Amino acid sequence: MQVLQAGHHKLILLEIDPSTVLALAQEAGFSAKLKESARSIVLDLTVENLGSPLLLFDAADPANLGWFSRCQFYVNGRTGEVMQTPMAVANKRDRQGRNQSNSLRMRITKELPATFRLPGKQPMTEQVFYAMLNNFLQALLRTGVGVCGSGSVQPLAGRTETAGPRN
Repeated sequence: MQVLQAGHHKLILLEIDPSTVLALAQEAGFSAKLKESARSIVLDLTVENLGSPLLLFDAADPANLGWFSRCQFYVNGRTGEVMQTPMAVANKRDRQGRNQSNSLRMRITKELPATFRLPGKQPMTEQVFYAMLNNFLQALLRTGVGVCGSGSVQPLAGRTETAGPRN
């Protein structure tokens, strides 16, 4: 971890090892393709032979209340940001434009404001990030991740259709 000074802005630069990120994804059961840049890492995550969609569900739907009470991570549906983390997700689509229920694209930001803190005011370090990434990947497969609001990220599990007018 490094601290960068850019004018009057201070940034934390996480030195995330791409091979460790790939190993965590594979250990969780995902096949992953990784692209690294100076400021971020982009992962294309896919689970083969899952049998059910990834547990990315609509947190506002009352039918999903059981999942909502168990989940540890929430995604801003408009931006894709995983709340209070340096990660963001996006749906992957097939050739017809439909969401792939077993795939996601994840972006990991390496540069964070110096004031960035996790819940509980815990500072971000590489070790803390690896534990958080492992927990997030496990949540996608076992306990669920809630999508809050509508927008660019669409839920993959639970009741995903929108309610229309009743006749």
